[in-house]
Amino acid sequence: MNNKIGYINFCIGKFAERFRMTRLMAYHYLSAYKGLEFLDECYEAEHLLSAEDAVMDLRKVCRNNGGTI
Repeated sequence: MNNKIGYINFCIGKFAERFRMTRLMAYHYLSAYKGLEFLDECYEAEHLLSAEDAVMDLRKVCRNNGGTI
């Protein structure tokens, strides 16, 4: 569980960096458009990917749930 929390936190930071937003903005965006839910449910597979791949997967999930980034 501790590793999953750390990984989700890491992904929030990488998402924020990639799309030039604050970590808080990234957290709210990912929460609103099910990105955090995706990371929680798919941790076993996602944590094996590169950070860039994980960020792009988050982008796709959020777009599929109404996000615009």
